[in-house]
Amino acid sequence: MAIIQNDGRQAPHRATLRGLLRGRDFRRLLVVRMLSQLSDGTFQVALAAYVIFSPERQSSPADIAAVLAVMLLPFSVVGPFAGVLLDRWRRRQVLHYGNLARFGLGLVTAALLLGRAPEWLFFASALLVTALNRFILAGLSAALPRVVGPGQLVTANAVSPTLGTVAATLGGGLGFLVHQVLPPSPRADAALVGIAALLYLSAALAALLIDRDLLGPEHHPGRPPLSRALTTAARDLGTALRHLVRDCRPATHALAAVTLARFCYGVLIVVVLMLSRYTFNSPDDAAGGLTSLGRAVGFSAVGFFLAALISPWCTRRLGLTGWMVTCLAAAAVFVPALGLFFREWPSLVAALLLGVVTQGTKICADTLVQESVEDDFRGRVFAVYDVLFNVSFVAAAGVTAVVLPLDGRSVAVVCGVALTYALGALYYARAARSDRRGPGLTSRRPAGSR
Repeated sequence: MAIIQNDGRQAPHRATLRGLLRGRDFRRLLVVRMLSQLSDGTFQVALAAYVIFSPERQSSPADIAAVLAVMLLPFSVVGPFAGVLLDRWRRRQVLHYGNLARFGLGLVTAALLLGRAPEWLFFASALLVTALNRFILAGLSAALPRVVGPGQLVTANAVSPTLGTVAATLGGGLGFLVHQVLPPSPRADAALVGIAALLYLSAALAALLIDRDLLGPEHHPGRPPLSRALTTAARDLGTALRHLVRDCRPATHALAAVTLARFCYGVLIVVVLMLSRYTFNSPDDAAGGLTSLGRAVGFSAVGFFLAALISPWCTRRLGLTGWMVTCLAAAAVFVPALGLFFREWPSLVAALLLGVVTQGTKICADTLVQESVEDDFRGRVFAVYDVLFNVSFVAAAGVTAVVLPLDGRSVAVVCGVALTYALGALYYARAARSDRRGPGLTSRRPAGSR
């Protein structure tokens, strides 16, 4: 399928950042992503401050696991069905109305914080905001091949999600700044959620600048009744999964590898949260804990940005497989080398390198899925991809809650994560060698080429 740009001609395959930014539709989709994730960062810092760094409570790894389960697991149940809708509804409308709904829910969440409502009401409102976030991110990924040429996908996958992550980090930085001005309290958290709501509104308005039909899907049947839609969703989901497993082995193996990497990342996130709260600072110093967490997030964001810069170059020389294996193997080395100090500055260096390998792995997986999965299935597959992300992250927090002490210092956990990364690198290298015997995308040719 040719990707049509604004002048009606097929897009030239300029796999450079400058070439991407010359595309008006890519720029507009990128703006929607950055505004959405900017507000996500602000919203998430408000949640972290309220749940983990509140001076009134002593949070534990089990508390973090419980919060993640409440926030992410419900969407994991409905996520695949949301993917079916992404392949039926206009994706531009999903981006518009999804962010508009988050604007309203953000205002409700801020009001609940100010009114000191029961916690279950607060979590219910926050859960809906987070669920819509995952839905929108899946839609953004499914829409990306509609605004760039096939030869630009690796660079687009390096630039777009990474700049989104940088935007989320800036939003988080805004949250940390507010908490430097206002002492941690429900009022400060409500102010942050209100700011996030306004940013969600700006993302909804930015989506209106994109043509209604540009982002697809190409086939848009009429909306069926709810009962028939659910039945069709279940049947279509099974078809998409069979397509993924039977016809897209490189994508299947990449999803397995990136899910394992996400599990390791989740474990290390809980470790850093506990270290920031109880080891790097006094347990009574909630503002100091937030500052330490902010530094770790900032260093990790720099790593994400570096991954965007180097991944296109690395995939051209190593192939998608080689770069993914390198990322996983590198993490197996630097995680124990830096993490076992249990001191802030070595942990910050590890956070930076972790940002590089985590985003580098995701860039490869995104590209493999986008190139090997047909457009009619792509939204559903990315929704499944996102569900795997959620489940692996919650599972990581659950496992960590059982074994991690309150202060976050555990040699066994750090070494276990390193071993998991090493096994993941070995698994994916072996699977990719098998893929090369069939029609795969893991050769040492320039990534994204046909």
